[in-house]
Amino acid sequence: MSATPLAGLKVLEFTHTVMGPTAGLIFAELGADVVKVEPAPKGDHTRGLGGFGAGFFAAFNRDKRSLAIDLKRSEGQAAVHRLVAGADVVIENFGPGTMERLNCGYEQLAPLNPRLVYLALKGYLAGPYEHRPALDEVVQFQAGLAYMTGPPGQPLRAGASVIDIMGAVFGVIAAQAALRERELTGRGQKVSSALFESAAFLMSTHMAGMTATGLDARPMPARRGAWAIYEVFRTAGDGQLFIGVTSDQQWTRFVAEFGLQELAKDPRLATNFTRLQEREWLIPALQDVLGQLPQDDVAARCERANVSWAPVGQPKDLFKDPHLLATGGLVEVFISRMGGREGKKVGLPALPIEFGRERASVTRQPPRMGQHNAEVLAEAGLSADEITRLLALGVIAAAV
Repeated sequence: MSATPLAGLKVLEFTHTVMGPTAGLIFAELGADVVKVEPAPKGDHTRGLGGFGAGFFAAFNRDKRSLAIDLKRSEGQAAVHRLVAGADVVIENFGPGTMERLNCGYEQLAPLNPRLVYLALKGYLAGPYEHRPALDEVVQFQAGLAYMTGPPGQPLRAGASVIDIMGAVFGVIAAQAALRERELTGRGQKVSSALFESAAFLMSTHMAGMTATGLDARPMPARRGAWAIYEVFRTAGDGQLFIGVTSDQQWTRFVAEFGLQELAKDPRLATNFTRLQEREWLIPALQDVLGQLPQDDVAARCERANVSWAPVGQPKDLFKDPHLLATGGLVEVFISRMGGREGKKVGLPALPIEFGRERASVTRQPPRMGQHNAEVLAEAGLSADEITRLLALGVIAAAV
């Protein structure tokens, strides 16, 4: 069983920031040959981001080759068209109309390769909004995710680019479905995924719950929970643990492990449904008990009771997480400022996928801008003289 089932596929990636590069990363780490087509002369603008975006490029562009080429020049378009003739998939996540202006839209590329699967990752699918620009954070607010995340009256974006990444995953699913259909028909097609529709999909349970109960959805900090014990508790020494008791069998084990005989005998707490009605006093009562115990003790008891629990972690904790370290859940990735030669390798999360017991690994570090210009163009049939001429004209950027 192989962790590289997409080996043999050739992918051209015209992307930036998070959504598009994530889709390319998934293809690459499943074995596809992914060429990241960057705009010459400066390359993907994500390389130079600071603040929250400083790690975007390294995180989402490993296992790819870089071709830095100027698609505003006819010579650059002609060279890319020669690449398209041998490609299986094109991925793009630029604003509406951008790829068409660069002579690289689906209608322009499909005649060059009728088997091409063209994945367009956008802000919105077809409809009244389709020409709007969008961002992960924009659609989190638009679709209600920010409303559901923050306290009442204080909408708050999620703490990671969840919609970018989910939209990319849906896009890869669509592209793989189109590749499967190509096996039957011999023809490719254009498929799309979008940020807004991905964010809306996340609201399905809230929309269904409103319909089922006749009540408005409340933000998560004030939600009407499905389980009585589903809470962050403080422990001695300012520790914090999330504990979820999601069945009556778990409740029985939980109260026994913590020696809570009075709660075990209380008829008001016999079922999860009745416990929900008692949360106003039950949660403070449990907090009084757990707050006197060291965090390690609370964690050990929850483990013995076989209930769901977790410490309140931070991203930095994942660098040394014992489960990730023991299972190949972290892969060594070279992190550099501006995608240059200076930097260091650190463990970043691998794709969350197993094939049997095998995980995808990193075979290429994030590329330097234009690092693979010559080899990629030569594979498309360009001669050494043609490549030299493109470099002299500034159509391709010198590798850095």
